[in-house]
Amino acid sequence: MENKQPSVMDLLIETHAELERQGPGSPEMTCKALGFLDHLDQISRTADLGCGSGGQTMVLAQHLAGTITGLDLFPDFIHVLNENVQKRNVEERVRGVVGSMDDLPFEKETFDLIWSEGAIDNIGFEKGLAHWHGFLKKNGYVVVTCPSWLTNERPAVIEKFWSDAGSGLDAVGHNIEVLQKCGYQFIASFALPETCWTDNYFIPREAALKGLLKKYPGNETVEAFVAENRYEVELYAKYKQYYGYIFYIGRKM
Repeated sequence: MENKQPSVMDLLIETHAELERQGPGSPEMTCKALGFLDHLDQISRTADLGCGSGGQTMVLAQHLAGTITGLDLFPDFIHVLNENVQKRNVEERVRGVVGSMDDLPFEKETFDLIWSEGAIDNIGFEKGLAHWHGFLKKNGYVVVTCPSWLTNERPAVIEKFWSDAGSGLDAVGHNIEVLQKCGYQFIASFALPETCWTDNYFIPREAALKGLLKKYPGNETVEAFVAENRYEVELYAKYKQYYGYIFYIGRKM
């Protein structure tokens, strides 16, 4: 990318490819969500959709004995995931594939568990849950995180930010109703703590953003991209009591 004008998508991938996480989260919260599932030892097939470079995929691999398929639209992320799979010698159980969350390349009723952290809002909470339902076995679990309103008050600046980013926030109660409408029994929901945003995502991302500014000095596209990312951090610091990432856990009925 040094020899051409980088696009926003180029910059998004370059910023996030080497990060352990491409959004808010933590190994501890992944494990907490796993704790709501019965009979982990009986989960034989898992799909991690929108897996990114696979930070949470590798956590799942530590706690589940079955096979795990990580799927992401961006080959750069899948390349990193598969490199880490090889380093940890879990190639027989874990693999990354390039594909789209809203057009899954799998056979129906294949999975015991569909997992997705920080990705379902890219295609829509209801659309994702409805599409994925058919790929789960009966009584299979779906576990996702999605940005959601935590209060009845909805600051317009936050609504605009998420709308401009291509997704809209809904209240936790509304999303639980959507989950049930899509054919799942509601099991649990809980919010990610602040450190999942700050320590585990914003701080590592800021280091990558500084690297972009150094690599592309004076590039207006890069400067605008960095400014938008830093604006997100400012908004969270000011309005974090109103919204957050929520884990939603359901079981296919």
